[in-house]
Amino acid sequence: MTNEDMTPAAVTDETTTGTAPLTVSELQTEVERLRAEADRFRDDMLRARAELENIRKRAARDVEAAHKFGIEKLVEVLLPVKDSFDLGYEAALHTIDMKSLQDGMALTVRLFDDALAKVGVTAVDGVGARFDPEKHQAVSMETDADAEAGTVLRVFQKGYTLNERLVRPAMVVVAKAPGC
Repeated sequence: MTNEDMTPAAVTDETTTGTAPLTVSELQTEVERLRAEADRFRDDMLRARAELENIRKRAARDVEAAHKFGIEKLVEVLLPVKDSFDLGYEAALHTIDMKSLQDGMALTVRLFDDALAKVGVTAVDGVGARFDPEKHQAVSMETDADAEAGTVLRVFQKGYTLNERLVRPAMVVVAKAPGC
């Protein structure tokens, strides 16, 4: 049988492998079923696309809020320090008792150190610590008979880490071996 000899009925008979050909009404029913299924898939796709867009917008809002309010915890722990500085300043304007002023400043410094610790900020080891190029920046070296070579003798500026990540190295003077 050639292609020209094949009528629609013959094609249907040959391709269905022995089953009866579909009637027009059965074909229409099948087309309607497939259209309904396609509509359902399209609806599911549109819903999924809308949900994805909502997730994207929600994530963008969350990132924006994190940028705006990410330091809120820091502000909360620093406000008591600010209050202490304000009280100390007022006291300094009206007192001649240096001892009480020094005590107040010492308390404020301790309050500030505690506030920094609450947000994960810690000072880098200072005097007497072994020089660590990852945490210290040597500004000079000095000979000191009482100190072991390679230890920190003085700190010009404290260094700090934030959650164990170096924020600023300590600027230090390091002991060198005698005769160097």
